[in-house]
Amino acid sequence: MRAILYICHGSRVKKGQQAALAFIEKTMRTEAAPIQEACFLELADPSIAEGVARCIERGATEIIAIPFLLLRAGHANVDIPVELQGVMVKYPDIPVYYGDPIGVDERMVDVLIERLHQTTEIVPKDASILLIGRGSSDPATIDDFADIKRIFQEKTTLQNVSVGYLAACGPFFEEELERLLEQQPKNLYILPYLLFTGILMKTIERTLQKTKTTTAIHLCPALGYDPAIHAILNERANEAAERKRGLDVPHYA
Repeated sequence: MRAILYICHGSRVKKGQQAALAFIEKTMRTEAAPIQEACFLELADPSIAEGVARCIERGATEIIAIPFLLLRAGHANVDIPVELQGVMVKYPDIPVYYGDPIGVDERMVDVLIERLHQTTEIVPKDASILLIGRGSSDPATIDDFADIKRIFQEKTTLQNVSVGYLAACGPFFEEELERLLEQQPKNLYILPYLLFTGILMKTIERTLQKTKTTTAIHLCPALGYDPAIHAILNERANEAAERKRGLDVPHYA
């Protein structure tokens, strides 16, 4: 019997944990798999080991593991597969087929644009936009964000769009914010490409609270729940079931 195990990143912020689980519960209602469970890579419970155990206790004979992450990076490529490999040593007869994260998808950019207009219905054409990503040392993250920025500009026709990261790669959020404010735009929209509230959103909020400027700064909400996202998750689960890719972990030089 097939089980789908959705693996979230995890957050020290309780609200972020609850938002992730609530989102997955809605996704489960749109997916026909007989067994579905959610777990976290770190910082929250249930753990991956607990999620796998729950699937098997409910009768799973194969597990489709889906990383509930936005982009390709170390967590999706290495951390989750390595953790799963360690857990599955206890269950040698249960195959695990590993899926892709959400990835670059036009529907995700549509959600991003919705969050922009949720903040201001009509965004001035001369406004500056700062897209904020989590950041990663994996070069794929920068490539993916370049695609997201390109699609965002094509869909909105906004020209003054920049990218800043919160960790691990540059340009860093604070540096890019300072650079943009030196240009003294009338309006600056901070648009987080983050799934839920959590430590990273609070970091953005604290930085903006101590920023002194005459520019009107608009902080948009995180991506949060949207039916388009669970449609993508369903697609990733179906792709993984058809492809039957195992837990091969890439080795980087």
